[in-house]
Amino acid sequence: MRLSYADEMLLFNGCPGVIGLAAVLSGEQPDVDQVRALVAERWAGMERMNCVLEGPKSGGATAQPGLFGRPGRSGRVRWVVPGPFDPVVQVAVARHKLDDLWAESVNRPLAGGVPPWRLFVVPDATHGGDFALALVAQHALLDGRSLATLMRSLMDGPVTARESARPVPLARTGLRAAGRELRTMAAAGQSLPMRPPGQACSSVAVTELPAHTVRSARRQPADGRGATLNELLVGAVAGALRAQYGPVRRWRQRDEPVYTAVPCDLRSRANTGELGNTLTVIRVPLPVDVEGPVARLRACQAAMATVPDRAAVHANVLFPAAEAVRRTGSWVTRFLAGRSRHSCFAATATTAMKWPGGSSTFQGRRLVRTVGLPPLQYPGTVSLTLAQAGDAFTLTVVCNLRPNDAGRLAEAVVTEFEAWARMATPSVP
Repeated sequence: MRLSYADEMLLFNGCPGVIGLAAVLSGEQPDVDQVRALVAERWAGMERMNCVLEGPKSGGATAQPGLFGRPGRSGRVRWVVPGPFDPVVQVAVARHKLDDLWAESVNRPLAGGVPPWRLFVVPDATHGGDFALALVAQHALLDGRSLATLMRSLMDGPVTARESARPVPLARTGLRAAGRELRTMAAAGQSLPMRPPGQACSSVAVTELPAHTVRSARRQPADGRGATLNELLVGAVAGALRAQYGPVRRWRQRDEPVYTAVPCDLRSRANTGELGNTLTVIRVPLPVDVEGPVARLRACQAAMATVPDRAAVHANVLFPAAEAVRRTGSWVTRFLAGRSRHSCFAATATTAMKWPGGSSTFQGRRLVRTVGLPPLQYPGTVSLTLAQAGDAFTLTVVCNLRPNDAGRLAEAVVTEFEAWARMATPSVP
């Protein structure tokens, strides 16, 4: 099976490319064999969950393992199904707590030879639960929406029809709109300052946000329509960067802005449950130099309002063009991936995830919260995921900066939410 354009961009971007989603549950931990049997029942028929990467053939041999995390390999790779589905290999009991599992996984690409995903039963999940089911996968195989679809399918009585999807706008987009978007994607930007300069390392922090804080923050700005979770996250990141590093103009005495990458799901209601990488990334400037948390939020709302139309340009113009050119050889994808293989392209990546289908149980055990694991990007970057499951909000920060920067930035993001909550207009009973 041929890799999609998005698959190849994620495969050849030079990053470890590991993402994850955990469902934290209350109740007695299930036996791993029971989980394996359920996984085999629900996932074995999904072709994507059976795929491994097959590399270019040379002299009768096929290069299989070790493709993940290596930029610049020559020749074509493709997805193949090597044999029967084996849940014993794919499903295991974790040796660590959930936070430790995330820290161990984020910088370690999954071994080749078997489908690049693992499901762990985590005995000590913390975060208000008794255990967790944690799905880890190579991003080249699955995107974040796919992880949510798969985890939801393991719950009691999965209800796919209730899952919401925001279809890509079908407004007409032409060469002028495509040109504007290409200029925006190619504009110069800045990476996060390393103070003091030194070799970057990975760090992961998981933080819970109180539901009342998020609900109050959503009522900002007081004279506006309120804010979405995505807008709040982007705005909070802008404030957190200002708090940690100061205004952008001081970083390197340049006028270039700092950008965040906002993933956009391109599925429509016709293919809500499709697995793979049906997404694009929109580059949005962060208003780090704007003073005041509410003013920054307004600026983020204005920038985020353009994202749906820009995603439509990607889906209707840029992706088809890239696919047509890509047929001349995989060098095209490597060239495009190389252009974005810099921390100045997107110093941060921000994703808001809502658990699909409402409240859930796993074999009668109640879902407490979900915890995401965003991918580790290039040195000088940070990735953030804010996951919502009912009234539980969980922030995960992954940094490729100084040791423990993830924890410091997570605290700064929470501080922004608390500032909005204090200024929010009380809700009308």
